[in-house]
Amino acid sequence: MRVAIFSSKSYDRQFLTAANQAFGHELVFFEPRLTAETAPLAKGFPAVCAFINDRLDAAALQILAGSGTKLIALRSAGFNNVDLKVAAELGIKVVRVPAYSPYAVAEHAVGLILMLDRKLYKAYNRVRDDNFSLEGLLGFDLHGSTVGVVGTGKIGVCFAQIMRGFGCHLLAYDPYQNPACLELGVQYLELPELLAKSDIVSLHCPLTPETHHLINTEMLEHFKMGAILINTSRGGLIDTQAAIAAIKSGKIGGFGIDVYEQEEDLFFEDLSDTVIQDDAFQLLQSFPNVVITAHQGFFTRNALEAIAQTTLANISDVERGHPCPNQV
Repeated sequence: MRVAIFSSKSYDRQFLTAANQAFGHELVFFEPRLTAETAPLAKGFPAVCAFINDRLDAAALQILAGSGTKLIALRSAGFNNVDLKVAAELGIKVVRVPAYSPYAVAEHAVGLILMLDRKLYKAYNRVRDDNFSLEGLLGFDLHGSTVGVVGTGKIGVCFAQIMRGFGCHLLAYDPYQNPACLELGVQYLELPELLAKSDIVSLHCPLTPETHHLINTEMLEHFKMGAILINTSRGGLIDTQAAIAAIKSGKIGGFGIDVYEQEEDLFFEDLSDTVIQDDAFQLLQSFPNVVITAHQGFFTRNALEAIAQTTLANISDVERGHPCPNQV
């Protein structure tokens, strides 16, 4: 099948091209994000391959459908960037990669915790300046601390397993209790109680209308004073302005994010020679207890190989008329 691949970077070309040796699709790579403005580039392509910051709203979908596109293959687990109702009305199938490497994201979340707790970013920069003072670098033992896991799917379970290895007490919030977490001794609580008891809170849930701004002003009032908040899932889970206010008040003692509510105009691009116009993001960057990475939690060799393999297998299933287990 002829596939237009949007938001493509060098690593996308590398891993998709390698995996395609087993599938034989015709892959055409486009660097721009997929939006209503760039959708005409897909004219004549029966399939498009999109990533997390591509905007597949009604306008984009109508252009794609009018140009012959019948399949959207997401190379991501999330699908909140696709108007599924409109896609169904236009006869466009949507497939995704529900799991690639939950370990990659879970391990990145732990890395953010260690960065914030032990001030590793500060220590690294100090030593490079020949400053060997320990003032301001005081942390706390993860062993014996209480960690709240919000969302206990595959990534949440992996994260809980890692934190159990550190000797942490584990709490969780999820509408559905995962037996794997219960076996670890995880205690499920309602979200306000979890926030009140946790020294570290890590978000591992999808972005849906129900979870949008799950962490907001009201919920942050329950937050344990000075606790660490980690988000490696989707930026929209956190009300950014509420988080900024909580950082200023000291309610949030450390803020580690790999995702950001307005990231689509920032992440995955080199903007080092530009003036970023997002004032909220610039303010977050200025806080000494905030660590931001640019949506790289998934970015391991293992994950990219799995994403490429599953994405191309999904396309082959649809092309051959086979049931696709990953259809949304």
